[in-house]
Amino acid sequence: MHTTSTTSTGLPGGTWTLGDRTVTRFGYGAMQLTGPGVAGPPKDHDAAITVLRDAVASGITHIDTAETYGPRVVNELIKEALHPYAADLLVATKVGGRRDPDGGWPAAREPDELRAQIDDNLDQLGVDALDLVHLRLGDANGPVAEDIGDALATLVDLQRQGVIRHLGVSNATADQVAQARSSAPIVSVQNMYNLASRWDDALIDDLATDGIAYVPFFPLGGFSPLQSDALSAVATRIGSTPMSVALAWLLQRSPNILLIPGTSSAQHLRENIAGAGIELSESDVRELDGIVG
Repeated sequence: MHTTSTTSTGLPGGTWTLGDRTVTRFGYGAMQLTGPGVAGPPKDHDAAITVLRDAVASGITHIDTAETYGPRVVNELIKEALHPYAADLLVATKVGGRRDPDGGWPAAREPDELRAQIDDNLDQLGVDALDLVHLRLGDANGPVAEDIGDALATLVDLQRQGVIRHLGVSNATADQVAQARSSAPIVSVQNMYNLASRWDDALIDDLATDGIAYVPFFPLGGFSPLQSDALSAVATRIGSTPMSVALAWLLQRSPNILLIPGTSSAQHLRENIAGAGIELSESDVRELDGIVG
């Protein structure tokens, strides 16, 4: 495991090693490349293809997706835009849920359901093996304390068969992370975490010690109006935007944090990359740390 401050292409945060793959800490989350409600095709298909290609052209080597985005839509866009994939590009996906006819996100973690989802991802992405698969746990409200042994065993078996290269967990409790790590080498944990939602502080530090990546989603999710105002005040003072400050804070929080901000706009992608590269002073960080609560 190693980190550097920037990549050769100037991406903020440098790199991190996931298993046997080195990726940029600044990645790209593809969830927004769908229609409203993360369902159906994008309003502008060509723009979606462009932002994916621009992400790779910028030097990003970590793209996050899921079969449930669309469903199928995002995986198929990634295949159309980027296949055959560059040797240094890691595409991470998630299993453990499906979409229902009403747009819901029900759990689907029985062994036969997981195997079917892996097959779907392989087909949609056009690969023989998936680089990184996160087992999505809990529900739309967050992690749920429950045993995950059967689901983990299914994915470990598929990894032994060679159709999964690396494993991670998502939306998981600390106990579930420990359970997963006792079953297989886990290279990544993907949970909600940001300035205002910091219940994983201890987990992040433990994972960093052991060389395991932590991938936060919703970098601006769950903020109260007062917390949003405090973040905006810092951003205004240093001449930046709340999103840029939130991303920069995450990169400075711990070297094992990997970012996957999403956008459907190539211009917004460039703004995210530039914004995340701002250097926060120690006093800025202390002020931002006070937002939690």
